Amino acid sequence: MKTFDLIVLGSGPGGYAAAFRAADLGLKVAMIERHAALGGVCLNVGCIPSKALLHVAGKIRMADEEAHGVTYGKPQIDLDAIRHHRQSTVDTLTGNLALMAKGRKVEIFHGEGRFLSANQIQITKQDETQSDSTEVLNFKHAIIAVGSRAIRLPFVPYDDPRIWDATSALQLERIPEHMLVLGGGIIGLEMATVYQALGANITVAELGDQIMTGADKDLVRVFEQTNKDRMTFLTNTQVTDIQATPESLLVQLKDQTGERQLAVDAVLVAVGRSPNGKNAGIADIGVDIDDRGFVITDNQCRTSVPNIFAIGDVTHGPMLAHKASHQGHIAAEVIAGHKVDFQPLAIPSIAYTFPEVAWVGLTETAAKTQNIAVKSAVFPWSASGRAIASGITQGKTKLIYDEATERVLGAGIVGAHAGELLGELTLAIEFGATLEDIALTIHAHPSLHESVGLAAELGAGTITDLPNRKR
Repeated sequence: MKTFDLIVLGSGPGGYAAAFRAADLGLKVAMIERHAALGGVCLNVGCIPSKALLHVAGKIRMADEEAHGVTYGKPQIDLDAIRHHRQSTVDTLTGNLALMAKGRKVEIFHGEGRFLSANQIQITKQDETQSDSTEVLNFKHAIIAVGSRAIRLPFVPYDDPRIWDATSALQLERIPEHMLVLGGGIIGLEMATVYQALGANITVAELGDQIMTGADKDLVRVFEQTNKDRMTFLTNTQVTDIQATPESLLVQLKDQTGERQLAVDAVLVAVGRSPNGKNAGIADIGVDIDDRGFVITDNQCRTSVPNIFAIGDVTHGPMLAHKASHQGHIAAEVIAGHKVDFQPLAIPSIAYTFPEVAWVGLTETAAKTQNIAVKSAVFPWSASGRAIASGITQGKTKLIYDEATERVLGAGIVGAHAGELLGELTLAIEFGATLEDIALTIHAHPSLHESVGLAAELGAGTITDLPNRKR
């Protein structure tokens, strides 16, 4: 029976980051993955393939728009070629993971892992004849990185091929004439962006009072205004039933005005994800989980069983790959004897839609809920030289800061490349920067990231590119 210093259950961004970091620190490491390819949901059926398709959608949209004197012919859509681009992107990254695992001497086991005790795990796998075989491994430490799964609704006829989740939508089997996106979160809106560019009519139904929950409403409003002719957004709207007929899917909608029926050709169910903490025998070995299935951890990612750690979607906090990978580093370093903690001041969120919406740290909505006295400084891209020259003035950069100290507590950006612009502000929050710190940092002109410095100047009262409200 093989024995390892560390076994990582799951090979997503958190799992492989933990395994590779631990191996670099000299530990004997194994990683268990139930699928044939490494990388978990993110690399195989999540953030990476969706970004490949969003890149294509952006190209289509640019060709459709008149470019200040330059016009293009109608784009010719080749779904096979688009699918090839998506899959080659995935294959490149998952292949690189396998090479890095081999180079670090991380042993890979494919199959379903299940804890037998706090020091043993069993792997079950099927061969070509569908026969099961099992293997038991010993470990000194383990990291649970089993991720999450899409939430399923009881009234949805999932056996109908016109009902999609995010994974099946990424397959791009066909372009429906009219698609309903059930849920107005980031995943649903990103796929709506892809399918709208490819020619589908899009309706988004959101139970809450705004789409893209978590972002401030003023940022979301820019997204909605930009897409008002591309998509229909139904907020405060409940989907109560879906009936499959040969001709269409009949969706029952309920809002403040009553009930009505909508006929569509496909429904993308994207109402959120649920942690997998109740699987893999995790609770059976004494690991504490809550009612929703989240594994409870401390600041070092340690569970209630001292030699077992948990990271990523299966733990509390935002279900984001970059959170998982940083947790993976922390857990591996703690196991190797380092004195470190996972205590980020800010974890960025990005919707890679058109336009992109990105935010980090404290939002104005959260500040109001928590009775935190803040102010905001908002620089409109209509006053940005680069944005005007590029025809992308439908954007803004917002800094949220402590009213007394002017320390930056949060930020939000909507517009082209908003996600790329957010990095500086995440760093600023981690470093405890003030408006003056950012305003005195020279930003290149003309650039979009210059809007960060100009927003800080606006708040600090030193701006000359707009009327100075503190003059």
